[in-house]
Amino acid sequence: MTSAYDIPVTTAEGTSVPLRDYAGTLTLIVNVASKCGLTPQYEGLEALHRDYADKGLRIVGFPCNQFLGQEPGTDDEIQEFCRLTYDVTFPVLGKIDVNGPDAAPLYAHLRAEAPGDWGPHHGEFYDKLNTITPATEPGDIVWNFTKFLLDDQGTVLTRYEPPVTPDDIKKDLQHHL
Repeated sequence: MTSAYDIPVTTAEGTSVPLRDYAGTLTLIVNVASKCGLTPQYEGLEALHRDYADKGLRIVGFPCNQFLGQEPGTDDEIQEFCRLTYDVTFPVLGKIDVNGPDAAPLYAHLRAEAPGDWGPHHGEFYDKLNTITPATEPGDIVWNFTKFLLDDQGTVLTRYEPPVTPDDIKKDLQHHL
């Protein structure tokens, strides 16, 4: 079985690098967007990065414009937004697709390994998204700020759907670090 860490990714500068370069004890992978109602999660992600990086957590952001065009900027504009608006110091890589025929290989792998738990138990957010985006393929990313926690071997430990905040993840991080 392929590890997520064996899959190359592209930096915001356009360089292909192995995801292994970003690996640590744990890696949190997140599809991000700068014009989404969930964009303030950047603040929580940065707080996790600052609180847990020295304990072995790596966070890697992947901008995606597939959800109502909420990440329209260029890679340079996205980098500037992250730095100036949220003082992001964790890596935010090049813009990608997370679903469909042009999905980045990493996300095709993550979706297959952890199809998710998107359902009515997510309440109002679930109801709203189901009116905005019709039914998706099993395992598809449903919105910005879906998160995957990987172990040191690149295996998905947990998939967190968009309404799960970085603060909600702390308990799992403390358990695995």
